[in-house]
Amino acid sequence: MAIELLLDTVDSAPIDSATVMVLRDGVRALEVLMVRRHGDSGVLGGAHVFPGGKLDEADGRANIEGLSDRASGWFAQILGEPVLPEAVARGLFAAALRETQEECGLALDARALWPWSRWITPRQPSVTRKRFDTRFFVAPAPHDQEAVHDAFEATEAVWVSPRDALERYWEGQIDLAPPQIMSLVQLTHVSGVAEALSMARARLPLLVEPHPFDEGGERVICYPGDPRHPLSEPVWPGPTRLRYRNRRFEPDGGLAALLG
Repeated sequence: MAIELLLDTVDSAPIDSATVMVLRDGVRALEVLMVRRHGDSGVLGGAHVFPGGKLDEADGRANIEGLSDRASGWFAQILGEPVLPEAVARGLFAAALRETQEECGLALDARALWPWSRWITPRQPSVTRKRFDTRFFVAPAPHDQEAVHDAFEATEAVWVSPRDALERYWEGQIDLAPPQIMSLVQLTHVSGVAEALSMARARLPLLVEPHPFDEGGERVICYPGDPRHPLSEPVWPGPTRLRYRNRRFEPDGGLAALLG
């Protein structure tokens, strides 16, 4: 199976959603939890992703254990979106926790959940027929819990180092969508859980608005720092564009460009 390129233009507003990069310190390197979406899923069926999903209306009213005493505006401030309505900002944290528990059975410590980046799907989504405004979080894995996929939305839960995940992708063993590819590239530069959490707490979440265009008969998605992107300053180390070729997204320079 492979990620199929879609050429549709989507005019609807992005859907608020949350996803979590659950991290643990492995024997050799940092590891992140990935789940394989069910093949019949309407979004990225068969691909390996981080646990997550769209914001539900009830999430905005949820009592978040450990964060219930936070003052009004705290959630939006931490997200770096000060004008975001309280119900949406709080709900994104609740959705991140809820989706992780639903998809892989982990009850995360809300106090250790921290925003990492924000991805807004462009009007030419390339891989989905919907647009999403997804807030990526990082969180440490609970030491006393085991990740188990739900067998409904996900058919596999696997711990993998970012480098190994990218190598498996390159060998055709798993499918990844561009946000997961580029997030894994970021994590290859992180030594462990403590460093990841320290980085997240020391800065506002990175805003990523991919810019797609067609060149030489290929779909190209570029990111901040690329000559074709409106923002000239890069937000992470690594490649600034991916090309759709061989029925998947690849950087110029191949696997070496992903691994730095």
